[in-house]
Formats: sequence, C-alpha cells, structure tokens
Amino acid sequence: MASDKVLHVTDGEFDNTVVGNDLPCLVDFWAPWCGPCKAIGPVIDELAEEFDGKVVITKMNVDDNPATPGKFGIRAIPTLILFKDGEVVDKVTGAIGKTQLVELINKAL
Repeated sequence: MASDKVLHVTDGEFDNTVVGNDLPCLVDFWAPWCGPCKAIGPVIDELAEEFDGKVVITKMNVDDNPATPGKFGIRAIPTLILFKDGEVVDKVTGAIGKTQLVELINKAL
C-alpha cells in the first residue's frame, strides 16, 4: 500500500518543497515503466512512515517532469538524491536496499 506520507513533486513545486524545506528531503526520481523503480517503491513508502516529521520523502516522475532531473544530471533511474538545507548531501542510483537508504538518510539527521 502506498504511503500518504510520500509527496509527489513536479518541476514547478521542487524548489518550494525540496530546496526550500527546513527538513532534509529524499527525492526518488522514477518512472512508471521502470522495474527497479517499482521494486524500491514499497521501501520508499516504509521510509516515509518511519522518518515522518524528520525527513520529507518525495517522488518525481522523470517522464512528466524533465527539467529537474536534467538540472541534477540524472541519467539513470531510480536515482535518489538527499538534500539538506537546499544542497545535495548524497546521491545513489539503482534499486538499493532499505538498510543502505536508512544509512543515507541518517547522514542528513
């Protein structure tokens, strides 16, 4: 079941939702046709529940929103980028495990 804690952001909302946020933000750049993206979807949902109030978890559909992925040089999906204070803290590409994602997020806390 998809979490209602995951925010779906567009190119137009990205700066306000992610860059301008007081909390660290994890952005999952994905597409509906991407198998590995679907595979980590439930993990992203779990993280949104577990880190609720501490980290903002967002997803951006790269097909619908090409400007932001282009700005960050995203060439493959899924790519997850962790932002803190509007700056990129870390970036990973591929369907990585939950443990690795928790370690990634903890860097910003």
